[in-house]
Amino acid sequence: MSNKTEELIEMLSPVVAGLGLGLELQGIEFAASQSHGLLRLYIDVASTERMVTVEDCEAVSREVSALLDVNDPISSAYTLEVSSPGLDRLLFTPAQAMRFVGQQAKVALSLPQDGRRRVQGVLLRMDGDLLVLGLPTGAEFAVSFDNIEKARLVPDFSALGLDSTTEPKTPRPRRKRGEKNPVSGNH
Repeated sequence: MSNKTEELIEMLSPVVAGLGLGLELQGIEFAASQSHGLLRLYIDVASTERMVTVEDCEAVSREVSALLDVNDPISSAYTLEVSSPGLDRLLFTPAQAMRFVGQQAKVALSLPQDGRRRVQGVLLRMDGDLLVLGLPTGAEFAVSFDNIEKARLVPDFSALGLDSTTEPKTPRPRRKRGEKNPVSGNH
């Protein structure tokens, strides 16, 4: 995590929590560029009683935008986005990884380990600062959380009733250029 990201999390976390909506700042992605950067905040609800709403994102955006305008921690032009974590949520901290033990995750490493830069497996546990994944082979893969560039959950769409085994569409018959469509009679 960069110093700028840490500074922004420290500045913005109390604002998100202080809105009285039961929200917490999960993490930040900041992508600076020469012409225009992107500051994306991920918020979540502390309880499981409800989900993040568009109204929550709007409220956080308003408050955070006002604070950023006053403090001006980012010198270049940027776009502010506030988002819910989504089904394929990013895991920014070891505590967030622990919350989703038993679920599939994709992990991109900052530095290669055992000849790999990417690994996918089941989140098994945290051993100190090591994230331990169960690989499809049955082996375990342990990586220091400091060596994780990005970790995200892999949604189980079939468990959500969103299985992609729907019937395939029937292909439309091809027609030659200038030939009338046999169904509608249009060209």
